Amino acid sequence: MKQSILNRRRFITNGSKAAAGIALFSSLSKKSIALMHNEPKIKFSVININHSHIYGMVDAVTRGGGELVSFYAKEPDLASAFAKKYPQAKPVRSKKEILEDNAIQLILSSGIPVERAPLGVEVMQHGKDYLVDKPGITTLEQLEAVRRVQKETKRMYTIMYSERLENRATVKAGELVKAGIIGNVIQTIGMGPHRMNPASRPEWFFDKKYFGGIITDIGSHQFDQFLFFTGSTKADIVSAQVGNVHYPQYPEFEDFGDVMLRGNNGTGYIRVDWFTPDGLNTWGDARLTILGTEGYIEIRKNIDIGGREGGNHLFIVNQKETRYINCNKDPLPFGELFVNDIVNRTEIAIPQEHCFLATELALKAQKSAQKLGFKK
Repeated sequence: MKQSILNRRRFITNGSKAAAGIALFSSLSKKSIALMHNEPKIKFSVININHSHIYGMVDAVTRGGGELVSFYAKEPDLASAFAKKYPQAKPVRSKKEILEDNAIQLILSSGIPVERAPLGVEVMQHGKDYLVDKPGITTLEQLEAVRRVQKETKRMYTIMYSERLENRATVKAGELVKAGIIGNVIQTIGMGPHRMNPASRPEWFFDKKYFGGIITDIGSHQFDQFLFFTGSTKADIVSAQVGNVHYPQYPEFEDFGDVMLRGNNGTGYIRVDWFTPDGLNTWGDARLTILGTEGYIEIRKNIDIGGREGGNHLFIVNQKETRYINCNKDPLPFGELFVNDIVNRTEIAIPQEHCFLATELALKAQKSAQKLGFKK
């Protein structure tokens, strides 16, 4: 009798283990099949590709689980280059084909800056989310319209602040600041120098009615970083100035701008310009300094002129040490977080109000900026 009971117990135990094993195998098999087929979480398309930032945007969303299915660009040369890079994407004859395609959940754009907000309004009104290159909005009037439609439709209007979201060293800095390594952040100093290359620029590049001005345009990255690292949820423009100090042949262009900010959780200084010299082997020595109560971090995003190769250089100094971190192998989580936000209707990758506030501050600084009038 005892032996019978013992055998029954062994049978039940072994049967439970077998069932668990089958369940685990089934679960792993399903995951393996999904991985083998690489099923996309969302499908997305591109409308307008007037800036090469679109390539990084597409790659980020693809890494996150998106499938690029189609694109539209009215310029044959730009369309040809894009098709060569992404042969899987179907070229279409009008943006209407994409806007009315119910299988598409997300639209990306890097069109002429002044055209980005009106397109975004259309995208949201067609029930789709929108990821747009910076500057995502070029006037305060556009911002008001975008905010209204976003509130009505509940769709995402996300601006790709790539200097933070797609720079490994800046992502790493966010982790270090969150961990309290430099104490409470007091100030950010953001430098955004760029190379001019006039011969390679389209006509609209030289007229600020198309790009919104230098602070609105390339300064938008620095406003995003100021809000993110200080944790400010509101801010005032203390001072701002812009000028065209070196290119009289382009009277509607701006080649220099800077801004001082005072937020409810820190201060900021921003400087942007078009004076990267040809002797530098990258488009600009973009830098960010984050000052905390217990130390500071400096990021050299694209180059270290001190001799280290490549970009993504992070230097940290606090009460314990002075350290250099090479961030070239650190992850870029934005793409996956953003795609998951689209699927789950969350705001983990970048909150909607953060996008709008960074844009609003840039637009207000641009509008209030004093004009530099000195001549050399």
